[in-house]
Amino acid sequence: MNVIETEIPGVVIIEPRIFEDARGYFFESFSQKEFNEKVANITFVQDNESKSSYGVMRGLHYQKPPYTQSKLVRVVKGSVLDVAVDVRKGSPTYGKHVAVELTADNHRQFFIPQGFAHGFVVLSEEAIFQYKCDNFYAPQSEGGISILDESLGIDWKIPMDKAILSDKDKKHPKLADAPVDFEY
Repeated sequence: MNVIETEIPGVVIIEPRIFEDARGYFFESFSQKEFNEKVANITFVQDNESKSSYGVMRGLHYQKPPYTQSKLVRVVKGSVLDVAVDVRKGSPTYGKHVAVELTADNHRQFFIPQGFAHGFVVLSEEAIFQYKCDNFYAPQSEGGISILDESLGIDWKIPMDKAILSDKDKKHPKLADAPVDFEY
């Protein structure tokens, strides 16, 4: 796998080695050994999948300590713009974000460490999104930041009149007002 560093240390894009021929393609989508050596020494304990249509925005979500989560995300159908926002108080990149387009064709994966809010928007007609987590989901620990917080400077690549958000995601506060408990 090829690991691409981003502007925020620890947040990386992963490109697998793809073997293609007339029959199709093959790639190793995950190796714990190689991930530990090249990205981070963590163990994933839960896999999740979602299906969404064009314009669906999910996020920006995080789990509060002690149930924080790192995520390794990818798209198996369609395309999304995936975003990680640094919410670690005292971090030199606090409030900054990394955005990457993940598609079924580019097979890229995006690693989001603990201490980041995560969200995405579907750019294709439909998308199937998969992600691994290094901690179990804990509903009492849910947190979120408004995916529409303009102070974050995120270009979501869709017209906002086409955005589809859940009622829960519409109620998240802006970063400046969010009770974020992550220390750098």
